[in-house]
Amino acid sequence: MSQLSNFSYDEITIGQTASYSKQIGEEDIQLFAAVSGDVNPVHLDAEFAATTQFGERIAHGALTGAIVSAAIALELPGPGTIYLSQSLRFRLPVKIGDTITIQLEVTEKRDDKKFVTLQCTAVNQTGKTVASGVAEVMAPSEKMTLARPPLPQVKIVS
Repeated sequence: MSQLSNFSYDEITIGQTASYSKQIGEEDIQLFAAVSGDVNPVHLDAEFAATTQFGERIAHGALTGAIVSAAIALELPGPGTIYLSQSLRFRLPVKIGDTITIQLEVTEKRDDKKFVTLQCTAVNQTGKTVASGVAEVMAPSEKMTLARPPLPQVKIVS
């Protein structure tokens, strides 16, 4: 089983970077719709989506935001991080089959509260920016390494 490690506040440096990637599949869109309740037909109905400016179904914007959250939770600062705020500007649609890579960069540290500001950029497999913004997190005080939990197994029943 693989391990997860974090960076404690004291280990984090301005300019430090990390990245995390995830391919977006049909199941991701279905599960996100079920969990969020967002059943906008641009995400779920191919016939409807074909009539939109995108010409096909696209992923929920908030799904990209959730991948940013995963990057922060798993990579930088990692386990034990408390997510405080996020701003994102969506620049291009994310489509089924796209691989989204989140690039994180530490831009600021606030010693009094152990807050860290991260520039967050989401790019697709062709290197185009699909979203960008800034996250503020509370970094963990202690260094830790733990077993990586398995993803929950979920079945979609139509």
